[in-house]
Amino acid sequence: MHSFIIKLWIEKAPERRGRAVWRGQITHVPSGARRYLKDLSEITAFITPYLETLGVRLGMWRRVRRWLRRPRRR
Repeated sequence: MHSFIIKLWIEKAPERRGRAVWRGQITHVPSGARRYLKDLSEITAFITPYLETLGVRLGMWRRVRRWLRRPRRR
């Protein structure tokens, strides 16, 4: 079983002319693994590997999006 704690807040971004942006933090409770979020879509990116260990099958589009977002090694 996996549990997650998600904390979200809004920050004003000077480069966005006063528009607010979402920020946050997600923690996987059993392992203590933590990631700071700059975009809400990072929540699913963080949770997906844990779901896969449970045998959850993700749709093709989700796998392609995850592959496109992965960090590139130089």
